[in-house]
Amino acid sequence: MFPIVAKEQLSAEVYSMWIHAPLIAEERKAGQFIILQIDDQFGERIPLTIADADPVKGNVRIIFQSVGASTKKLARMNVGDALPVFLGPLGRPTAIEKKGTVVCVGGGIGVAPMHPIAQALKAAGNKVIVIMGARNKDLLIMEKEMRAIADELIICTDDGSYGRKCLVTEPLKEVCEREPVAECFTIGPPIMMKFCALTTKPFNVPTVASLNSIMIDGTGMCGGCRVLVGGKIRFVCVDGPEFDAHQVDFDNLMQRNRSFVPREREENCNLLKMADATK
Repeated sequence: MFPIVAKEQLSAEVYSMWIHAPLIAEERKAGQFIILQIDDQFGERIPLTIADADPVKGNVRIIFQSVGASTKKLARMNVGDALPVFLGPLGRPTAIEKKGTVVCVGGGIGVAPMHPIAQALKAAGNKVIVIMGARNKDLLIMEKEMRAIADELIICTDDGSYGRKCLVTEPLKEVCEREPVAECFTIGPPIMMKFCALTTKPFNVPTVASLNSIMIDGTGMCGGCRVLVGGKIRFVCVDGPEFDAHQVDFDNLMQRNRSFVPREREENCNLLKMADATK
């Protein structure tokens, strides 16, 4: 069992948890993820990128959005509760090198998995520019943590309630115009990552996207997390989660993600019915 040792609500639907998992805390690298289950027999397998780790205490930090039935159940768990399944670290680590100026673009909940990447890039001696985006100020997360890492932090909100009123692609383009950028990393909604890739391509800036897609077994056998990269099928769980953003077929990725929406709505309705029945 893997006990929850700390819990914090970061925004309306976003939660942070520290899970005691010493081996994962010791072995994890930037960009890797875990798969957890709330119920080891019938529970859905939830993939979450590791947001941070403390190898001394043996704890791993996960940050997740309560949107589906399983993540809503996870959000109801508290300190002292334990997860029966917590597997990892999985996936290929981020390739970290000293290259010069690197830009990290995180949108919404994507800021969480971007955090360890920005940490590692800074530790390697790079100039790290972080661009964070959210719909409004209340939905921004991990600003304090990112300020502690970044040489420059740019915050964007859709409604202008905090930082600049613009999309993340606007300051990304400005940075590419003003100085040589060795590499760009982007994590967030697929539509955001698509346009980040389109923004950097004219400047010939290598761009890496961390894809968040449906995973089941985490070994590449089920095919649930397949994506098209450079016209070839790849599996996020074993070939990724990071890919050349200029080669990813984001339209196909978004279409596949939408195919699970009806089932997600059905499970959410069942969860509400169960909650009503217990009142």
